[in-house]
Amino acid sequence: MLEDDLTARDLDAELTAPEPDSADDGSAVGTDASAESGMGGPELAELIASRAELKRLQTTLAEAQETSARRQADFQNYRKRVERARGETHDRIVADTARKLLPVLDNLTRALDAGRTLETQESKEFRHFLHGVELITKQFNDVLESMGVQPIAAVGERFDPHVHEAVVTEPSDQYEPDTVSEEITRGYRIGDRLLRPAMVKVAARREQ
Repeated sequence: MLEDDLTARDLDAELTAPEPDSADDGSAVGTDASAESGMGGPELAELIASRAELKRLQTTLAEAQETSARRQADFQNYRKRVERARGETHDRIVADTARKLLPVLDNLTRALDAGRTLETQESKEFRHFLHGVELITKQFNDVLESMGVQPIAAVGERFDPHVHEAVVTEPSDQYEPDTVSEEITRGYRIGDRLLRPAMVKVAARREQ
């Protein structure tokens, strides 16, 4: 009878005892160190060699990426220098060509100005001829504009010694002092490059 009671109590204790925590026992998945400790000599040597090779490849890859980025930056800088040099060469050639053409345009403009003063007194044929000169002058200006050549604003503008050259100064009732009152010869620029300054008359202060 006593033996039966002991057996029953033992069974009871076994059924009510808590299950062991799998996270706390030593049978969980081990760390690399524990895994390595269970390896034999050849296996451990192969693992160490593989890790060293992986580290070497990672270093080589990082160096290759750095070299590639540096060479790409060098190429971009080279391309920018080439494009800048090409643009400067283009502007210089256009500027040299335009400087040679501007005197021709000046003569056409003077011919038009002189012709307009006589237009009402001349024949129909002369007026047709004058109209032809006007068309040629417009075409000339259009060609210069297509090359990037732009006239410099003058009349009514504040006198700017960087783009204007004062030929004469005189008092004016129409313009404020230091204002361009008349354009004698038109000035031109291409981009930021000055081809020639505008020859102008500048309004001066009246003496009291």
